[in-house]
Amino acid sequence: MAKRKDVPSKRQAVREKRRQQQRQQRMVIVLVVAGVALIIAAALAYPSIRNSLQPVGEITPITPQARPMADGTAMGDPNAPVRIDVYVDFQCPACRGYSEQIEHQVVDSYVATGQVYYVFRHFPFLDDGVPTQESDQAANASMCASEQGRFWDYHDILFANWDGENQGTFSDNRLVAFAESLGLDMDAFNACFGENRYQDVIEADLAAGRRDNVQGTPSVFVDGQLITPGFVPSYEDISQAVEAALQSN
Repeated sequence: MAKRKDVPSKRQAVREKRRQQQRQQRMVIVLVVAGVALIIAAALAYPSIRNSLQPVGEITPITPQARPMADGTAMGDPNAPVRIDVYVDFQCPACRGYSEQIEHQVVDSYVATGQVYYVFRHFPFLDDGVPTQESDQAANASMCASEQGRFWDYHDILFANWDGENQGTFSDNRLVAFAESLGLDMDAFNACFGENRYQDVIEADLAAGRRDNVQGTPSVFVDGQLITPGFVPSYEDISQAVEAALQSN
């Protein structure tokens, strides 16, 4: 009788072992799926994680150009009779054109001669609603370069490497690589960049631009007056406004 009872008990043991193995397999599958889901959720919630996975690609180097009395995001004499404020999004193609074709003329004619105090203002808006936040991250990186006295060099390397809006041109990896190519102190830069140290400064510029009815970039203000609203100003437009301001001061 005892031997007859052992037969079903062995079968039950085999079945129980199989059930345990199946439960373990299901648990492993659940854990793997949950882990993948967490990684995806983290990448969606934190664009920097996703950006860090993108390749750096080729970087166009720059030759640093001297700016008169450069100080942070400004240049020129703070006591100059005329002030120019320019609101810029680094992803803006018109801003790139303005920087390369017009800004240098304004600097040579009016900033270097002590007549104009020139101030760069951040207006990152082209990444609104875009998870990667390339406009904001480029602004963030430029301010970390400014912390090392290299804002204008970083400004130039951003525009030299612009290649479309929200296309990964200003991914976190590339923004860090730009800083490396300029020979910045990377420990200091990475600490600043990682904590988004100048977010309040950038948001303050953005808020000021909205108060001043900035609708697009570049928007150029001469002594607080927006010139050529809705259009990219030419050098002649800016020169005319500056000359009028000089005469009235």
